[in-house]
Amino acid sequence: MTRTAVVTGGARGLGREIAAALLETGYRIVLSGRDKDVLTDTAARLDSSGDRVLPVPCDIRDEQAVTGLIAAALDRFGGIDVLVNNSGVAGPTAPLWETGPEQWWETLETNVFGTFLCCRAVLPSMLAQRSGSIVTIGSMTGKRPLFGRTGYAASKTALIGLTRTLAAEAGPHGVRVNLVSPGPLDGDRIRRVFLAQAESRGITADEARAEMVADSPLGRLVPPSDVASAVVFLAGPAAASVTGEDLNVSAGIVTY
Repeated sequence: MTRTAVVTGGARGLGREIAAALLETGYRIVLSGRDKDVLTDTAARLDSSGDRVLPVPCDIRDEQAVTGLIAAALDRFGGIDVLVNNSGVAGPTAPLWETGPEQWWETLETNVFGTFLCCRAVLPSMLAQRSGSIVTIGSMTGKRPLFGRTGYAASKTALIGLTRTLAAEAGPHGVRVNLVSPGPLDGDRIRRVFLAQAESRGITADEARAEMVADSPLGRLVPPSDVASAVVFLAGPAAASVTGEDLNVSAGIVTY
């Protein structure tokens, strides 16, 4: 039986990698994101036929938009087996006392409140079918300090508590809930983080990168494909007995 996955923030970067991995495994994909043009282009690149990938523009901070996303998925494919909460923002890089309330709230609103809205919208259909898997993308920064990133760290730590408690609530109804905590992903986003770290701390971007990699027993950044593979595992039947977990994919930088 063909299964359906909703992937938020699926137009670019890690979200696109996750969507491609799920598609390759046989899923139908509902892609969401704020940029309609990029979203449409990504959907066409993933599936030129348009039969297996449905792009739905959505700002996950907007309750009505999230309700519309889930309704569109159910209308097109008849059910939702997997929700991947990938949408998130990096937030500002600055000491807390130099961070404005608007910047702080934007980070929490997207990373935590948006995840809450998506879970809340998809769960009625999953509870009704007595099956489903929710996989949320956290971060190792939710468990270890990263200079100037209090808003981001707070938001990712909050997702650990959300995941564990929702797993306890939804488990008796056949729904599993898990978290993936990636380390520094190789790509444009981490390079921007290194540049911001360099500016905030008075070091070079190369020094910021070297510090991060030095903490890894494997001595490297994390390929996005490794995180996508972890999501595919947690989404599917191979992880049927796994719920409430926080899976580190950090090249060994975080092991707890």
